[in-house]
Amino acid sequence: MIVAANAVLSPTAKRRPVSWGNPLTYALALAVAAVSITPVVYVIIGGFRTTPQIVADPAGLPDPWVWDNYARVLTQSDFWRQVFNSAVVSLGTTIGVVVLGVCAAFVLARYTFRGREVLYTFFTLGLLFPAGAAILPLYLMLRDLNLINSYYAVILPQVAFALPLTIVILRPFLTAIPRELEDAAAIDGTGRLGFLWRILLPLSRPALVTVGILAFVTSWNAFLLPLLVLGDASLHTLPLGVQNFSSQYTSDTAGILAFTSLAMLPALIFFTFAEKQIVGGLQGAVKG
Repeated sequence: MIVAANAVLSPTAKRRPVSWGNPLTYALALAVAAVSITPVVYVIIGGFRTTPQIVADPAGLPDPWVWDNYARVLTQSDFWRQVFNSAVVSLGTTIGVVVLGVCAAFVLARYTFRGREVLYTFFTLGLLFPAGAAILPLYLMLRDLNLINSYYAVILPQVAFALPLTIVILRPFLTAIPRELEDAAAIDGTGRLGFLWRILLPLSRPALVTVGILAFVTSWNAFLLPLLVLGDASLHTLPLGVQNFSSQYTSDTAGILAFTSLAMLPALIFFTFAEKQIVGGLQGAVKG
């Protein structure tokens, strides 16, 4: 018994091997975070400087802090029109992605039919298809449908390209719901659509929030597709607004940085506050 007690109390008995993996992981994570955050911080701070300050010391801090650049951008009617266009396109894309993604994932997760896995594989192959490769035929198709210079010309393709990832994330959540709940709901007289609305969707909230946020942020930052299908300046989104502002004020570096900061700020804030939901949704998809 004394030997057992000594074994328990002995420091060597409690000693665990030191794992150097965690410090290395943290160091790599900090390095990646620094690489990702530094350009964003530089752009935001650069908007508080003057162009001569940036030319004299590109890596310096504002001295003094100048608010005129941001005030000048915020007082432009073009900026707020582009904010409205971006909001319409992003919200429309998000709603379409979530609604259609839930419908497709629900069928693939809760229904058994011949070719189900083949159909799911077909959706997952969409992750390997680069959107840029379809730009030209997509433009021709939208032109033939008379959708050029409309919100639909941006929303519909973005929904289509976002569906593969949405289904990959949602299907494991909908599959993981026990069949017993569906049987109990059926006994209570609830149909499949009622089961989806009352039980599956509330339990799959992390995944729904994840796909919604990813769709919103991706749509908000989209540049190539709006550039090709939105020739009307009154329909331009914020990424196109940044390009227009840069072309119009090529020598105003500080103003360009301020406009860029304000253009990316909504998506950045939205993504930051919903980060935990995204992590939870992706973890559930991996476990599923």
